[in-house]
Amino acid sequence: MSQQQFKYIVRLFGQDVDGTMKLPYALAMIKGIGYNTAMIIIRKLNLDKDKRLGEISDEDIKKIENLLNNKIIPESPNWIYNRQKDYESGADMHLVTSDLIFYVRNDIERERRSRSWRGVRHSLGLKVRGQRTRTTGRTGATIGVRRAKAGQPQQQAKPAGPAEGGEAKK
Repeated sequence: MSQQQFKYIVRLFGQDVDGTMKLPYALAMIKGIGYNTAMIIIRKLNLDKDKRLGEISDEDIKKIENLLNNKIIPESPNWIYNRQKDYESGADMHLVTSDLIFYVRNDIERERRSRSWRGVRHSLGLKVRGQRTRTTGRTGATIGVRRAKAGQPQQQAKPAGPAEGGEAKK
């Protein structure tokens, strides 16, 4: 392929992707497509995985966009879809770019309105998936532990006895 036909920047799904990257890694740069999904797309369209994105033809780029615009990848396993059993339609879909962002935002807003546990956690800005929050995920001003300087003795805590200068009541 001549140097003039090579495209250094390729427009995919409204996003500029580096044309010097190999095809699976270039497709994985698009939000909603990972390496495994990219490999399935490449196999479905009979593309060479060792080619660079800038080397493939405009027709192949159109095929990739058309395949994912349908929101379904034919003859692929269910685990590859990033939206399984959609809340409204019940169908398995694979969403990319702004569609994915839109659906996730709507899901979170629906949980907030229903006041489910996950919705409450989202509203408060806390962790949602059961992670520990005692020591991690703190926001705001952090207060650390103050240590004594090396060479200086640490002050001992006072015993919990009677007040100084007085006797214990009997």
